[in-house]
Formats: sequence, C-alpha cells, structure tokens
Amino acid sequence: MSGQAMPCSPKEVGSLFLFEKLSPEQLGRLCAQGRVELFQPGPVYTEGDPSTCFYVLIEGTVVLSRRVGGDDVEVIRTSQAGVYAGAMQSYLGDRVRQVYNNSMRVTAPSRFFVLPADTFADVMREWFPMAVHLLEGLFFGAKSTQAAVGQRERLLALGSLSAGLTHELNNPAAAAVRATSTLRERVAKMRHKLALIAEGPFSREVLARLVEIQERTAERVAKAPVLSPLEATDREDTLTDWLEDHGIANGWQVAPTFVQAGLDVDWLEQVAAAVDDEVLPNAVGWLNYTVETELLMNEIEDSTTRISHLVDAAKQYSQLDRAPYRVVDVHELLDSTLLMLSGKIGRGIEVVKDYDRTLPPVPAYPAELNQVWTNLVDNAVSAMRSAGGQGRLTVRTGLDHERLLVEFRDTGPGVPPDIKDRIFDPFFTTKPVGEGTGLGLDISWRIVVNKHHGTLRVESVPGDTRFQVLLPLTAETPDEEPV
Repeated sequence: MSGQAMPCSPKEVGSLFLFEKLSPEQLGRLCAQGRVELFQPGPVYTEGDPSTCFYVLIEGTVVLSRRVGGDDVEVIRTSQAGVYAGAMQSYLGDRVRQVYNNSMRVTAPSRFFVLPADTFADVMREWFPMAVHLLEGLFFGAKSTQAAVGQRERLLALGSLSAGLTHELNNPAAAAVRATSTLRERVAKMRHKLALIAEGPFSREVLARLVEIQERTAERVAKAPVLSPLEATDREDTLTDWLEDHGIANGWQVAPTFVQAGLDVDWLEQVAAAVDDEVLPNAVGWLNYTVETELLMNEIEDSTTRISHLVDAAKQYSQLDRAPYRVVDVHELLDSTLLMLSGKIGRGIEVVKDYDRTLPPVPAYPAELNQVWTNLVDNAVSAMRSAGGQGRLTVRTGLDHERLLVEFRDTGPGVPPDIKDRIFDPFFTTKPVGEGTGLGLDISWRIVVNKHHGTLRVESVPGDTRFQVLLPLTAETPDEEPV
C-alpha cells in the first residue's frame, strides 16, 4: 500500500533517534533518496510479501502483527517516534529470503520516513561497514548455531528412538529364535515317537484314527480359549488326575500344555477310545508333541507378526518412499509415533488413546508432524518421570472450531506460570544440563504454525498439562521454508 507523498525535512529525519548521529550530508542523502509518506488508517504492508521498503515512524500509531494459524496476532502497538520496521535485513542481500516478517497497519493518520530497501542496504554497507559485518556474523552465526543444535536435537531423538526400537524388536526376535530351536527339538521327538508307534502292532484303522485325532487336535489349538489363572489351574488338576488314572507317568508335566491348547478330559477320552491301553501312553506323548509344535508355531507367528508391525510402524514414522506433503490420517501418525516411543515411555506411564475416528484426513507434512508428536510425548514423559515416574498420557483427537485438534495431556507437575510464555523460545529448556537443547518446542512451533498454518498452545495446572495442536482441515499454500 502506498501513502500520500509529503515533503522530507532532513532536520525532522535527524530528530529521530535512529538517525540522530548522522551528518547533514548523510541526512540530505536520505531525504534525496527516500521520502515521507502519510498513511490513512489501514494496512501498510502484509507479512510474506517482498520487503521493498524500510519504514521509520515520524508520528501516528503503528500496529505490528504476526500470522498464527488463520489469525493475526498483535505483537506491538506503539506511537513512539523513531520505531522502525520493514526491510530491516536488506543489507544481507539475496543470502536470505527478503520478505516482510510481520504485517503493519496504522490506526490513525501516520507519517513515515520511507527508504527503499536497496538504498537502505547501500547506505548501511557504505556508512557502517564494520557494523554490517558484525550484524552479518550475528545473524548467520545464530542461524548456524540453531541449525546445528536442531540437528543435534533430531539426532538425540533418533538415538532414543533407535534404542527403543531395537529393544522392541529384540524381544519378539529372541522369542522367535527360542521357539524355532525348541520346535526343531519337538519335531525330532515327534518323528521318534511316530517311529515307535509305527513299529507296534497297530492296524491301519488305529493309525488312521490317531492321525484324525492329530488333525482335530491341531484345529483345537488354533481355537484355544483364554483362561484365567484359576481356571487354568483347575483344568490342569483335572487332566493330571485323568492321566495318572490311565497309567501315564509324569502327567503333571503335559497337563499344562494340553490346557494351554484348549484340550480337556473329553478329548482325552476320545484318544483312549481310539487306541488300546498299552498304546495310550505313546499316543498321548505323540499328541503332546503335536500340541507343543502347534503352540511353538503360533509363538513364531506372533513374534514375526510383531516384528512386521514394528517395521511398518518405523516406515510410517519415517515416511520413507512417501510424498512429503499429502493428505494423511493423523491417527496413523500418532499410532506409529507411540509405538516407536513405547520403549522410552516405559511401564510406569499409562497411555490412553481417545481418538475421534470420524475425523477426516488432512493435508500435511506427515514426517514433520511425527517430529511434533515425538517432541510433545517426550516432554510429557520427562515431566512425569521427574515427578516419580508414574502417570497417565492421554492422546486425544477431535474437532475445535472447524480445525483438527490433537491434544497431549499428562499428569505431571505442570508448567510454572512464570515460564509459560517462554517455553516455545529457542534454547529455553527446563531439563537438566545435557538432557535438553531447548529446541524441541521451538521446532514444533515452526512446524505447526509456519509450515501448516496451524496453532500450538499449552494449558497447564499441576497434574493436568495439555499441549494442543490445531491443524486446518483444508489445504493452504504449503510453506517450503526449512524448519
């Protein structure tokens, strides 16, 4: 927006604190290459537009705001002469993206000294070369430091995730190895037992009945009910008594296996009816190996399925081979993150999922949202561990004024009111030295607000802290700037 051109007085420009040390020649150059403009109430420039001018307030009232989600949040309102805004980094040239970092409007007729960005860059380099070098070093040094620490933050999170994933993978993998070794032993014994039965004086009809019972036994193993410890103990005692009554030694050793497979006295009676008494012990032993084999194969299947789910969760979390910006179901992202962090969360913290499954998919950068979930879950877990290691983490989704809400609620000690306004600042951390970089929430803020045009907010009292992420349901122009 352009204002009404007005005469430029070097004396008036020199009265502004920004220019009070300049020489008359320098003030003359500013007035010659710059201008004074009068703006009526309304916008002067808009955040994100190319920064073409440097503005210094002479008189009036100015309001600066930043876009947060779909709202403009006022950050400064002042009538102090000499305050400045606009193309303040033009002296850095094309090494940075030259856009307005905020929006400016005036609430009353206001006069500004306006200097084109190119002119401002020229006079800064010409009049203050040492200051420009210092400012450049400060700007790029801070940016490099933030990038390095941000990378460190990601590496720390990756190391934690890798350790947790390794732990989670190790359990089913070790179970599968153990089950495979035991299975090989059981199959060998079953072959030996089958050889003994085959060498006996059994008719083809008896062998056929044994094979039929074996097949039905395998089917029952697959459909075995889940029993309570008391129910299992009662059935084991009953089966042990039956086996001892029928002359089968060490019945107490095989009874638990039969109970786990869902077999009962009626099944044993069918076996006894199919063979003679002298054959019954060998037949029961053979069928016991059959049951053990089926149970071991179930264990191997469960273990490998668990490994497969963990690998799928890792792929979902990392978003490998997927478009960086696409429509996603946030519940899939949340589930993969919670699974990846399950080792770090531990047993002392209960995780409750309160999902609204009717929510529609939303356009997002899924890999970066996973980073947000990771930071928020990690902070919640750390807070609860600092208060005794016990607590509850509730992850809730829902709608909030036509935006998708993802809430992380923990029962930790809460965020003290005196630091609540600082927790999203870069490098601010409440964790012990060496445990936090202070960039987790800053990165999360930039991912949610800058890249997704959403909102990240916190509500906290002791025992109830809620970090809430609000995402738009419809696509906006994605922000490709790195976070």
